[in-house]
Amino acid sequence: MDFMIVQMILSVLIFFVMFFGIAFLLNMLLRMTWFMAVLYPIVVILIIDEVRFFDYFTKTGTAFSALGHKIVSLHAADIIILSSGLVGAIAAGFVMKYLRKNGYQMF
Repeated sequence: MDFMIVQMILSVLIFFVMFFGIAFLLNMLLRMTWFMAVLYPIVVILIIDEVRFFDYFTKTGTAFSALGHKIVSLHAADIIILSSGLVGAIAAGFVMKYLRKNGYQMF
């Protein structure tokens, strides 16, 4: 039981740092502050879903039905871990806003 708690804490930290870093780099390159925060739900769908991407366009009904079943069947730990990635992407947006406000032109 203790190992699962440690594993979850590390997963939350890794997802936060990973998506903070990705969002920070995308913000620097594209100068679009909230791009990753908007893109994150699509990334989560690609992580959790077992349906091919093109099936959303060719077999829409079955693809979205499978996605709905997959989202409903997520465990609390999975939701917490995936939410930490969204928090990391949003935190990167706020950091970028703060850095731009304080005069850092590169950001």
